[in-house]
Amino acid sequence: MVLESEWISPEVRDFLSRPRPMLIGGRWQDSADNQRLWVKDPASGENLVEVAAGGAEDIDRAVKAADKAFNGRWSRITPAERARLLWKLADLIEEHAQEFSEIESINTGKPITETMLADVPLTVEHFRYFAGWVTKLTGETLPVSAPGRYLAYTRREPLGVVGAIVPWNFPLMIASWKIAPALACGNTVVIKPSEITPLSLLRLGELAQEAGFPPGVLNIVPGFGHEAGRALVAHPGVQKISFTGSTRVGREIMVAAADRFTRVSLELGGKSPNIVLPDANPESVVGGAMMGIFFNQGEVCCAGSRLFVPKSQFERVVSDVARRAKVIHQGLGIDPSTEMGPLVSEAQMERVLHYIESGKREGAELVVGGERNYEAGGGYFVRPTIFAGTDNLTIAREEIFGPVLTALPYEDLDEVVRRANDTPYGLAAAVWTEDIRQGIKVAEKLKAGTVWINGYNLLDATSPWGGFKASGVGREMGSYALSHYTEVKSTWVNLG
Repeated sequence: MVLESEWISPEVRDFLSRPRPMLIGGRWQDSADNQRLWVKDPASGENLVEVAAGGAEDIDRAVKAADKAFNGRWSRITPAERARLLWKLADLIEEHAQEFSEIESINTGKPITETMLADVPLTVEHFRYFAGWVTKLTGETLPVSAPGRYLAYTRREPLGVVGAIVPWNFPLMIASWKIAPALACGNTVVIKPSEITPLSLLRLGELAQEAGFPPGVLNIVPGFGHEAGRALVAHPGVQKISFTGSTRVGREIMVAAADRFTRVSLELGGKSPNIVLPDANPESVVGGAMMGIFFNQGEVCCAGSRLFVPKSQFERVVSDVARRAKVIHQGLGIDPSTEMGPLVSEAQMERVLHYIESGKREGAELVVGGERNYEAGGGYFVRPTIFAGTDNLTIAREEIFGPVLTALPYEDLDEVVRRANDTPYGLAAAVWTEDIRQGIKVAEKLKAGTVWINGYNLLDATSPWGGFKASGVGREMGSYALSHYTEVKSTWVNLG
């Protein structure tokens, strides 16, 4: 049992020792129908802790509480006070960084080395970044040309209640991408974490109260997508939905939101190309391929799951990556020596194994892995897997969301750019080269929201994140995110 692990702090053990309620209107409470769900330990498959499971009635209560806060005390707080609250929350998260790192590792299965170096620090960074924007959300005066004398100006105004739905792969960090800009702009939030990974957000709610946020400003309602998620999208009191998840569900949300013209921003799936140019540094290429597909067990929307390699170098590069993949240490995420943890759930493991079987069945060459790893533990472990194949394979076309890489040979630059873009998705891409000018030329031709040159999985609060095509609508992070959480009002004053 993970709770018996020597690496878990007393604070986290205590947090997981009793059922966790939801946060609505500043009060921790059970769901209206007293339903609960079990959060499982992905490393063992055993039950971890019970959490209140919200439904339509709970979403309704949360939206009403958020609306009351928006029109009440929250609307009267000055920008400087709002900024201080966000900054205080960032300080508290940083103060409890070890605790959050453990909770996120235990709940998702990911290595604690990743939660300590990426998930938690980037969460802190996002709250501080958007805290800095609060006092800088300005309008402008307009040089209008209508006959007469007018003062014309614009204001950025908050939307109202924002509904946020976050996935299970980076629950805390992705939540910060939504909560921080929404609150910075003066909105209130109802957030639904995944039913699989709600724990870090429930702890965040406790710190938001400690920071001094008024009741109802941040409401956290765990629950299933077909119940709580659907109710949140359909609620007439919600002015905007921010969703991160699958393209299929994103499409359903977009259709549902159209009825009431609810504003929507969507960060969806990907099938990102990781392109090796002929002059690339061999050691960098291997490290970049590993980071692209095996970071976070491959459960990453921008995972570099298609590795394009020059035909003349194909065998060497694939062999080098496979050699590194074979020695990845899999185990309990909370163990500091673990390099890759289990997949998040049994359903996700079965999905990944299904894709692996389809690769074998369709004739792809299995280079390494390709099976469940029982040696790592009784949970949802799948060995790092590499196939060599062609573009028409299912594993080269569809998002797998697991540690499965398809290596693809190519002969010239025009060909690889065309093939890299031949996908419904367009979230991210990478180019590896010693010729930066060539790298920039290739990057300009790639249809992706983010392109990395000689790097992978590089994120920063200042840099916008989102996709082309079926990878989403709108942008998160950076100043671009602010436009999704405000309305622009134009005012004319007749000066006679």
